[in-house]
Amino acid sequence: MTASFNPPQRILMGPGPSDVSPRVLAAMARPTIGHLDPVFVSMMDELKGLLQYAFQTKNELTMPVSGPGSAGMETCFVNLVEPGDKVIVCQNGVFGGRMKENVERCGATPIMVMDDWGAAVDANKVEDALKANPGVKAVAFVHAETSTGAQSDAQAISALAHRYGALSLVDTVTSLGGSPLKVDEWGIDAIYSGSQKCLSCTPGLSPVSFSAQALEIIKNRKTKVQSWFMDLNLVMGYWGTGAKRAYHHTAPINALYGLHESLVILQEEGLENAWARHRQNHMALKAGIEAMGLSFVVKEQDRLPQLNSIYVPEGVDDAAVRRLLLEDYGLEIGAGLGAMAGKIWRIGLMGHASNMRNVLVCLGALEDVLSRLGASINKGVAVAAARKVYS
Repeated sequence: MTASFNPPQRILMGPGPSDVSPRVLAAMARPTIGHLDPVFVSMMDELKGLLQYAFQTKNELTMPVSGPGSAGMETCFVNLVEPGDKVIVCQNGVFGGRMKENVERCGATPIMVMDDWGAAVDANKVEDALKANPGVKAVAFVHAETSTGAQSDAQAISALAHRYGALSLVDTVTSLGGSPLKVDEWGIDAIYSGSQKCLSCTPGLSPVSFSAQALEIIKNRKTKVQSWFMDLNLVMGYWGTGAKRAYHHTAPINALYGLHESLVILQEEGLENAWARHRQNHMALKAGIEAMGLSFVVKEQDRLPQLNSIYVPEGVDDAAVRRLLLEDYGLEIGAGLGAMAGKIWRIGLMGHASNMRNVLVCLGALEDVLSRLGASINKGVAVAAARKVYS
C-alpha cells in the first residue's frame, strides 16, 4: 500500500521555486470555496489590487493566469500577435528563445536581436532592428534572464518600442518583487511573471498585466485567439470588475489564496524595502563568492541581485557539488541551461529565501564541498566576508 508523500525540508536557492513562506502554506490550507462564491470574488478583487501594487500599474487588466510563467508568456503572445505580424524578439539566454517559439506558433515573423548569454540586451541593436523593419507589432524581451542572471533595461527598450509605434512585451518572471519594476512609469504594454520566484508562492500561477493600448488591440483582433483557454476576451468575463462574473474555468482556488497571502506579505514589507533586501543579500553573497576566488558570469552593472550565476571552477564536477550540497545540507542550487550547462551554477536569493541565514549557510556549505572535492579556492574566508557586508 502506498504511503502519503512527505517531502524533505530543503533550502531552495536555485533559479526557482524559492522557499515558500509558512504564511503562504497556511493560507493554502484554508477551506476551499466555490470559484464563483461572492466571498471568493471579493478576494479576487483584492488580489488584482495587490498585483497592481507589485507591478506598479493602474492597468485594469491585471490578473493571475491559471498556469505557470510559461502560461503567462503564451497568454501575452496569443492575444497580441496575429498571423503575418512582425515581432522583434531579443534573445540573450534560454527564455528569449521561448519567445521566438511563441511568435512562430502565432503565425508571425520573429526578427531576432541576439546578444551573448550573460550580457544585457543591447538597446542600440533593438533600435537598428526597428529602423530596418517598419511596421513591427511588438518588441519582446526578457527583463530578468533566469538562465544567466542578466538584467536588461526595460525602461529604455520599452521607450524605443513606443518611439517606432510598437508595443513592449516583457518577461519579468524573475524580477517581480525582487528588483525595481515600474510598469506604468516605464511604459510596458504586456507583462508576465511567475508566482514561485521573488513572490515566494508555490508554482502554478502567472501574474500578467496589459496596458489600455494592448487591451484595444486584443479587443479588435482580425482573427480568433488561437487558444480558447488563454483568450482574454473570454477570461475577462471572469476576471473583470464587479460582482457579476461569467464562468470561464475553475480557478485554482487554494493556490490563489497562497498568491494573495504572498502579495499581502510583499505589501507589508513595502516594495522598495523588498528590493533593498534582495540587493543587500546579493552584496553579501557576492563578497563571500569573490573571497573564495570564484567569479560571476554577468558584469556587475547588469547583474540581477536575486539570481547569481557563478562559474564552476576548473576541474570541478558541477553535478557532484550540487549533489553533495543537497545530500549533506539539504541545499538546492541550480545548474546551467543550454550553452551554459556544466559551466555555471545559478544561486537564487528570491523572496522568502533571500535572507542572511541562507546566504551564510550557502557560503559555508559551498566552501566545505569544494574543499572536499579538492577545488582550488581560498578557504575560511567566505562567511567572514559576507558578515562584513551585514555589519
